[in-house]
This record gives sequence, C-alpha cells and structure tokens, in this order.
Amino acid sequence: MYGFFKTLDGTVDDVKAAVVNALAEEGFGVLSEIDVKATLKKKLGIDRLPYIILGACQPALANQAIEAEPDIGLLLPCNVLVREEVDGSVSVGFIDPEAMLSVTGRDDLKPFANEVRNLLERVRDRL
Repeated sequence: MYGFFKTLDGTVDDVKAAVVNALAEEGFGVLSEIDVKATLKKKLGIDRLPYIILGACQPALANQAIEAEPDIGLLLPCNVLVREEVDGSVSVGFIDPEAMLSVTGRDDLKPFANEVRNLLERVRDRL
C-alpha cells in the first residue's frame, strides 16, 4: 500500500478547503494544485469526475530531508489526492511517506518518514 484514505461527504471544493486547513494546522502548506479533470478536458476532451492533486510541504521537515539526502526533491512534495467518487462522496488520499522514501534504500530516513506519516495521519483524522 502506498497511501491511506478517508471518505467524506460534501463537495470537492468544501473537502479540499477542509484538507488545506487541516494541513495548515499541522504546519503544511500547499505548494501546487493540479486539477486533473480540467487538464484532461482541455488536452484530451475527456470528461471525468473532479480529481485534484495537492502538493503538500512541511518546510522544516522538507529542509531536514534535503539536508540528509539532496536528491530527495525527486520525491517531494507529499501528494494529497481529493477526488469525487461515483456515489458522490469525496475520497481524500495521502501518500505514505514510508513507502515513498523506501525507494531510497536508506534506513536512516525511516524515522523522518515515520514523522511525516504521523503528521499526515493527524491531518486525515482532523477531517
């Protein structure tokens, strides 16, 4: 498993706002937002349900990671997915930093990955 999820009621916009607020309460900012639905419509003419990828970053932890492994930027930021399901519910998915950082093969990064995962789980639990 490379992520963990929570399903919520509400609109995608309302859930996205709640996610951004919960991330901020744990010290994360959103560096990027990719509206996959709009991009696929514009580039391919495909209609799909709302699907938004947020690039979340906790600056102090990102700095620690970069200090420990300069190439870690290839794995940053932490992606958070907000998507509408067919039944109208909204799923929020969080990348599992432990799974993501395991590709480095560096055991010394495991405590860092665990800390980030704990923060993201607290974000999930706030929703």
